[in-house]
Parts: sequence; structure tokens; C-alpha cells
Amino acid sequence: MAGGGGRSGALISGKRGKFLSPVPIKKARIEIVPLIDVMFFLLAAFMMVSLSLQQSKTRPMELIDAKKATDDFKPDVINIGVEKDGTVAIGTNIVDTAALVLELNSRYKQNPKTPIFITGDKSAPYRAVGGVLQQVRSARFTRVSFVTKEAERNSQ
Repeated sequence: MAGGGGRSGALISGKRGKFLSPVPIKKARIEIVPLIDVMFFLLAAFMMVSLSLQQSKTRPMELIDAKKATDDFKPDVINIGVEKDGTVAIGTNIVDTAALVLELNSRYKQNPKTPIFITGDKSAPYRAVGGVLQQVRSARFTRVSFVTKEAERNSQ
């Protein structure tokens, strides 16, 4: 029968359930382009984090041991050091309590998100380090970190 009700095999491309479908059935594919995009984003994020690590340049003192630490210094951070005898220094300048409060308040007015790094000598009194932290908090700074040195591993 020419042009009759016969089925042509070229038009039928897939079977769905009991009926034949004219729509071709596509096989599942794993798209790797979005995966590559995500990996590049993670790479860029880790690079930006590693660039934000800083170095601290304060008065030399014996630091508390920690598992992992880095020294940080940039002009837009505040480095506060507490020495063995309890004296406080901002960067390399020794200051008293009143000067510390004035400096913290003026720096807060310039940039409230300025990071502060507190470096305490291993033998520094806890009260002195706690007092510096209290003064930093009273100046309303929120980005405060303690600087330590990496603990030496004993080979036993």
C-alpha cells in the first residue's frame, strides 16, 4: 500500500513503555564543563586566601609554640607586642596604656575592619596580654588574632 498506514522504521527512534515514541531517547552524559568551572573557582579562591597571609614585624621576643602559624606585617594592620616584663609595643614603638588606647581609637576611626595581631612573649604575664585584648575590644575592633610560632617536632 503506497502511502498507507504502514510504519516506517526511520521515524520510530525509541520505545517508551508499551508505545513507540517519535522522540529520540538521549543517553545520559556527564558534563565536565561545569566541573572545570568549579575547579577553577576553587583554585582562584585558594590563591586569594594564600595571598592574604601576612608577615608580622614586631620587637623580637620568644613566642608561645603552636602547631601552625605565620608571621604577618602590612601597613594596614596593627601589630601589638607584649614583652616579658609586661611592656606593650605597637609595631616597634613601646607605648603606655593611654597611648595604646589613643592609637586604637584613632585607627578605628580610620578603618574599623583593620586586623590586629597580638604577639605575647612566652613569659609575658597573662594579665598583660588580657589587658591588651580588653583594650582592643573596648576600641570595638573585631578582627583580632594571636601570633605564635610553629612548635618544633622532636624526633623520637
